[in-house]
Amino acid sequence: MIVRPAVPGDAAAMADLLNRIIAIGGTTAHERPFSAQDIDHHYISGAAVICCHVAEDQGLIGFQSVEGHAALPEGWGDIGTFVDPQCQRSGAGAALFAATQTACRAAGLVAINATIRADNAPGLGYYARRGFVDHATDPAFALSDGRVVGRISRHFRL
Repeated sequence: MIVRPAVPGDAAAMADLLNRIIAIGGTTAHERPFSAQDIDHHYISGAAVICCHVAEDQGLIGFQSVEGHAALPEGWGDIGTFVDPQCQRSGAGAALFAATQTACRAAGLVAINATIRADNAPGLGYYARRGFVDHATDPAFALSDGRVVGRISRHFRL
């Protein structure tokens, strides 16, 4: 497996992966498909992006991005992690987070925030295994169809 910084040329493969995860449902709050341009702006090249890495093993199997967010304290970044469901628990997430920690420290961040759907057991477990701890909840968070799924925000001190 190779982990490397994402480049705009990765956007189409990243969109394909994220759109498959959205279609399956249950592990992301994203509900609408992303175009390659959306991915590039939101996760790779946008002004708020701090870092983005991809994991490859005979093709793209995951990506992780950290961006600034106005609702977070100064020096915090907001993380998103997406791994092919067939490759979860393969070490891709751990490898991505190792690269992300290094990049976030180099960027001067002091903490990383993860906001996860409360019904996303794999996501909650992933961030707990990395050492993230709860700091806020939003039990009333609902999807666009009105389904209340809640959200849990966890942070990791760098």
